[in-house]
Amino acid sequence: MSTSPANTPPHPAASSGPRFGILGALSFSHFLNDMMQSLILALYPQLKGDFDLSYTQIGLITLVFQLTASLLQPVVGLYTDRHPQPYALSLGMGFTLVGLLVLAMAPSYGAVLVAAALVGTGSSVFHPESSRMARLASGGRHGFAQSVFQVGGSVGQATGPLAAAWIIVPFGRPSVAGFSAVALLAIGVLWNVGNWYQAHRRAVSAAGAPLVSRRSDLPSGRVVLAVAVLMLLVLSKSFYISSLSSYYTFYLIERFGLTVSVAQMLLFLFLVSVAVGTLLGGLVTDRLGRKRVIWISILGAAPFTLALPYAGLGGTALLTVLIGLITAASFSAIIVFAQDLLPGRVGLVAGLFFGLSFGIGGLGAAVLGRLADATSIATVYQVCSFIPLIGLLTAALPDIEGRRRAR
Repeated sequence: MSTSPANTPPHPAASSGPRFGILGALSFSHFLNDMMQSLILALYPQLKGDFDLSYTQIGLITLVFQLTASLLQPVVGLYTDRHPQPYALSLGMGFTLVGLLVLAMAPSYGAVLVAAALVGTGSSVFHPESSRMARLASGGRHGFAQSVFQVGGSVGQATGPLAAAWIIVPFGRPSVAGFSAVALLAIGVLWNVGNWYQAHRRAVSAAGAPLVSRRSDLPSGRVVLAVAVLMLLVLSKSFYISSLSSYYTFYLIERFGLTVSVAQMLLFLFLVSVAVGTLLGGLVTDRLGRKRVIWISILGAAPFTLALPYAGLGGTALLTVLIGLITAASFSAIIVFAQDLLPGRVGLVAGLFFGLSFGIGGLGAAVLGRLADATSIATVYQVCSFIPLIGLLTAALPDIEGRRRAR
C-alpha cells in the first residue's frame, strides 16, 4: 500500500483542535494572493480602453490566467503528495510578484497576456499546497478549516475592485507595481507557514504515527462516478461565477448606465457575498453534512439566477448578493467530499478542483466574451441563468457520512 509523509495524520497531541494561527496565516495569505490576482479582473475596463480590446480579447486574458493555473495545479498537487515542499508557497508567490510588475509596465496586449500567465503560475502553486496545510491544521474539522482558508481568498477577490477604484483608476495602471510590496509580505508569511509544516512533518515522523490508506471504502466505480459528479458541480459553479466576476461591471454600465466606479462597488458587494457564503458554507458543512450543503448551495441558487436577467437595478444588486451567498457555500463541502473519496491524495484533489475551477472559469470567460460580442451582455446573463440546474446531479453522490454512521 502506497503512502506519503505529506498526508500522514498529525501526532495525537496536535489533534486536539484546529491550529488557528496556521489557519489564520493561510487565510491571510489567500487574501493577499487573491486580492492581487483580482486586480486583473478589476483592470478590465481600463485595459479595454488602453489597448482598444474587444470582449473576446478580454475573455482571453481570463482564459490565459486561469488555464495557466488550472493545468499546473493538479501536477503540483500530485508531485507534492509524494515529495512535500514546505517552502513552495513562497516560491509560487514570487511568480505573482513578477506578474504584477509586468502588468504595470505592459506596453502591449501581448505583455498583458504574459503577466496573466505569470500570476496564474503563482496561483497553481499556492492553492493545492495551502489546501493541504489547511487540512493538516484542521484538528479534524475539515469543512471549517477549508472555509477559513477559502474565505481569505474570497475577501481578497472582493478587495481587488476596491483597490482598482481607489488606487488604480485615479493613479493609472503603473500603480499596480506598488502591490509588489503586498507580494513580499505574503512571501514572508508563507515562509513562516513553511517552517511550521517542516516542524510538523518531523514531529509526525518522530511520533511514528500510522500512515493513511490511499483506498476508499467505496467500490472504485462509485468513486469515479462521484468524483466526476463533483467536478461537474464545480463546473457549474465556476462557469456562473465567472460570468458575474468578468462581465458584471460591463452589464451594469451598459444596462443601467452606471459609472465605472459605481459598477466596481456593486461588484465588490457581490464578491463580499461570495466571501460570506464561503465561510458560512464551511461552518455548516461539518454539522449538516457535505451532500446536504451541496444540494442547498448549487440547486438553491437557481431561482435567483433565473430571475436576475429581468430585474431592475435594485433587484439586480439584491439578487447577485443572494446568488453569491448561496453559490459559494458549496465549495468547501465539495473539496472535503472529494478528499474523503480519495484519502491520501489531498494535494491532487485540491489541485484538480481548484484547477478545474480556474480552468472552467477561464474557458467560460472566453466563451461568454465571444457570445457577448455576437449578441449582447444581457444575452450572456440569460443563457447563464440556467447553469445552476446542473445541481440536480447531486442526487448521484453517495452518502459517505451515512455509511460511516451505519458502521
